Amino acid sequence: MFVSVSILTLLAVTAIAIARMRDLWAAVMFTGIFSFLGASWMLILDAPDVAFTEAAVGAGISTFLMLGTLALAGKKEKPTTASPIVPLLVVGITGAALVYGTLDMPHFGDPAAPVQTRIEPGFVEKSQHDMHGLPNVVTALLASYRGYDTLGETAVIFTAGIAVLMILRRDPEDCDHRVTQKSASTEKKGRSS
Repeated sequence: MFVSVSILTLLAVTAIAIARMRDLWAAVMFTGIFSFLGASWMLILDAPDVAFTEAAVGAGISTFLMLGTLALAGKKEKPTTASPIVPLLVVGITGAALVYGTLDMPHFGDPAAPVQTRIEPGFVEKSQHDMHGLPNVVTALLASYRGYDTLGETAVIFTAGIAVLMILRRDPEDCDHRVTQKSASTEKKGRSS
C-alpha cells in the first residue's frame, strides 16, 4: 500500500512538473519518467502485460517521437499570446465528465462487481491449472488463451516503430546540403555587417 501511494504521489508531482516546464527537452524526459512510473504502478497491481506496453509505447516509442519532433522544431517553447482560459475550461469539463462517469463504477476489488460475477467460470477455474506460475488470470488469458491477439498487438507496435524510423530517417546528402546552405548564409551575413 505504501509503495502504491508513493508511486501515485510521484506520478502527480511529475505531471505538475511537466505542465510547468518551458524547456521542451526536459519536458520530454519527464514524460518518459512519468511513463516508467506508470508502468511500475501497473506492475505492482499485477498487470505485467499492461506495464510492458506502457514502458514500450509510453517511455520508448513516444519519447523517441517527441525527441525527433524537437530535432525538427526546436527545444524551447515559444511564448503564447492566447489566453489559457479556454484550454483550462476544456480540460476542466473533460475531467469533470470523466469523474462523473466513474461514479457508477463499483469500488476497486468489489467481489459483487459485474466483472467478478459475469466472467466465464471456465477461464477462472482452468487458468491456474493450465498456466503454471502466472500471477493472475488476466496474464494467463493474455499469454495463452488470447496469445494470437497479443502477438497481433505486438506486430502492430513493431510496424509502427519501423514506420516512425522510416519517417524520421534523414538522407545524409540532404543534411549536408542544409549545413552547407546554413554556413553560406552565415558567411554572407558576416560580410555584409
